[in-house]
Amino acid sequence: MIGLPALYTFTGLIFVAYAALSVARKRFGNAAFWGLLAASFLAGDRFGNFGNGLLVLALVALAGTGALRKPDVGDQAEDGSRRGNALFLPALIIPVTALAGTFLLPNSGLIDPKQITLISLGLGVILALIALYAWLRPPALAALEEGRRLIDAVGWAALLPQMLASLGAVFAVAGVGDLVGGIAGQVIPHGSLFAAVLAYAIGMALFTMIMGNAFAAFPVMTAAIGLPLLVHGFGGNPAIVCAIGMLAGFCGTLMTPMAANFNIVPAALLELKDRNAVVKAQVGTALPLLACNIILIYWLAFP
Repeated sequence: MIGLPALYTFTGLIFVAYAALSVARKRFGNAAFWGLLAASFLAGDRFGNFGNGLLVLALVALAGTGALRKPDVGDQAEDGSRRGNALFLPALIIPVTALAGTFLLPNSGLIDPKQITLISLGLGVILALIALYAWLRPPALAALEEGRRLIDAVGWAALLPQMLASLGAVFAVAGVGDLVGGIAGQVIPHGSLFAAVLAYAIGMALFTMIMGNAFAAFPVMTAAIGLPLLVHGFGGNPAIVCAIGMLAGFCGTLMTPMAANFNIVPAALLELKDRNAVVKAQVGTALPLLACNIILIYWLAFP
């Protein structure tokens, strides 16, 4: 049965390739950084807590000392403007495959039902690559070369989602969720479902803005409000509450410079004068989406 280890191995091998390509170009700092990340995916479960801690410290040292070099400008084999917006079509294979796999494959016996969405997402990436190679017929290493160039452009910020998600788990274990839940219990009017939904969704957005990542906010806010109030207290559907709650958190991602890999790195790559220009452009989308998510939780999650 295919589970997360297969996906971790696939991801680790990609980072091994990035490290090897960096060595070939004498970008040894980049090679060390992506090589260490590859090791965490391929053998992190064997390193133990102490070994993984040392690995993280090594990554921090490489990033902090400026060992990572900016990407080189690669030669473009073909003018992308000739293909137009059709170039985005293969990218749609990824979410379509993830959605189809989530609904169609849970009982197939081939994939771990608990990890069906993540495995389907990885399968979508493979199918999209196959489609691109069949359509554009690029050089064999084109995908890895361009992937390396893109990941070099993003740099250490590519690790922020993992790091912040881990920080969220640490906060949850430390009891931050219980503390927030106690405060919320004093503020939310007793028996008010809408107020509880409002607190959960807005709390997800605000905590995401502070932490920079919805995955970091999720364990805290779900332990504080989502599970005790919305699911156990008002009998809400946990799948709907949690799924749309994450979307509410992503609205916070659009409005914070703390989400550096989404909002600060693009501004740097595009050489924008205002480093917060991306955030400012997204606020007008984020706030209406947050309001829609609040309504959807209230409308869909409760019988």
